[in-house]
Amino acid sequence: MISKVFELPYYAVIFTSKRSPGDFGYLEMAQNLLIEAEKIEGFLGADSVRDAEGIGITVSYWRTLEAIDKWKNHTLHIEGKKMDIK
Repeated sequence: MISKVFELPYYAVIFTSKRSPGDFGYLEMAQNLLIEAEKIEGFLGADSVRDAEGIGITVSYWRTLEAIDKWKNHTLHIEGKKMDIK
């Protein structure tokens, strides 16, 4: 499902990845990351899709650049980016 259209202005952050075979805790981490992102003032939502070969794209929506910076430097987010994905 695609997120609703947000009131302007807002920013979109696009993340692409290719998953390694197996989960290795990725799904749980992704769920925890969403919970943490929702705690940041300025987070508006996210959409994510992945194909059968494991190639995925996630778009997160933010009200301000400061909110994006908070997310970029969030400890769990940094840890999540180190997960076993290519």
